[in-house]
Amino acid sequence: MHLRYQYRAYPDASQRGALARAFGCARVVWNDCLRDRKEAHEAGLPYVTSAELSRTHITRAKRTEERAWLAGVSAVVLQQSLRDLDVAYKNFFDSLRGKRKGRKVGPPRFKSRKDTRQSIRLNSNAFSLTGDGRVYVAKVGNLRVKWSRTLPARPTSVTVVKDSCDRYFLSFVVDTEQDILPEAETDTGIDLGLSAFAVLSDGRKIGSPRFLRRAEKKLKRLQRGLSRKQKGSKNRAKARLKVACQHTRVADRRRDWHHKASTQIIRDSQAVYVEDLAVFGLGRTRLAKSVHDAGWAAFVRMLEYKAVRHGRTFAKVDRFFPSSQVCSACGFRDGPKPLHVRTWTCNACGTVHDRDHNAARNVLFEGRRIVAAGRAETQNASWSAGKTRAKVPAQRGEAGSHRKGLETQDGILGPCAEEHVKNETRFGTGP
Repeated sequence: MHLRYQYRAYPDASQRGALARAFGCARVVWNDCLRDRKEAHEAGLPYVTSAELSRTHITRAKRTEERAWLAGVSAVVLQQSLRDLDVAYKNFFDSLRGKRKGRKVGPPRFKSRKDTRQSIRLNSNAFSLTGDGRVYVAKVGNLRVKWSRTLPARPTSVTVVKDSCDRYFLSFVVDTEQDILPEAETDTGIDLGLSAFAVLSDGRKIGSPRFLRRAEKKLKRLQRGLSRKQKGSKNRAKARLKVACQHTRVADRRRDWHHKASTQIIRDSQAVYVEDLAVFGLGRTRLAKSVHDAGWAAFVRMLEYKAVRHGRTFAKVDRFFPSSQVCSACGFRDGPKPLHVRTWTCNACGTVHDRDHNAARNVLFEGRRIVAAGRAETQNASWSAGKTRAKVPAQRGEAGSHRKGLETQDGILGPCAEEHVKNETRFGTGP
């Protein structure tokens, strides 16, 4: 399985200058090639091929006076920039034709030199790992790297990234082996929320850390200082960097917390089921700041790839499933309830429910039903759960870059099969 491992890099002054030139050259090649294709489309001409763009804007451009400085960086950087443009166009065309799932993808856009995030990508011909713990990058030099962990295999490509607060990272893509965890005894349904970040079907509650809310006071002070600086001045650049670094600290803390929480859930559960929330729509409501602060989408993605990595079952329940309206004890649908109602009593059996715990239990029952019915490959489930009946172990990945050939092991219900059959009968979906 293809995984991505990221490490912090510390280039010196001359290496930072070489990387800045590489970022700029890759951006110019992208913009020149994109401009040719847009002009050809507006003129009604055929789609300009990658081979023609490579000859015009890389090979021949190096011989001209206006683009002679392109020869100062590795040719691999320029070619990879063109390939990235091809991938962006392919995603756009696939989205138009309905071949790509999810939100619609727009056409590629021009890149600006004012973008705070810059990156270049290189294959194995343009970088190598040296014996002294450094990484050689063509036309840049030997970069000092903080090896926080050992690479499991030889990398096939690397992306050099400069983020908004001027930090440099090396992101390696490697092929690794499986890492199947011992079989767990329980399945878990998860109900995500704002007051409590997640409520599990066994009654456990994971509190919401609210990293952005806790940092708002300092962010407001830094933002006020930025707004008072004159545009284009060095002091404004310094103030912008302070604001970016504070936002980065918030994002890093949230990501670290997501990793720890998702890893614990995957280790404790043989199967994990979660509701397929419309995060994009919720991010446009009055709860937008709290929704983005929670980071539900990133957390669900972590659960998804870690389930594949460790041989667990993962599935998403349809967002229109009435998890908060159905009694998890008798299956009676009690109707919608406003958000301020946190506990309610079933009118059929009289059971008193905690709203979130009841929803988590219903998500667990529905997730089991979806997987047992063989519908895991529908839009209600993840791409990794579509192969739950295959008798091969799951491939592992930290941040998989490809979704091909991912499968999970058989035996999704385990010791909970009898309870699953009862729940199918209770909800009217069984025989």
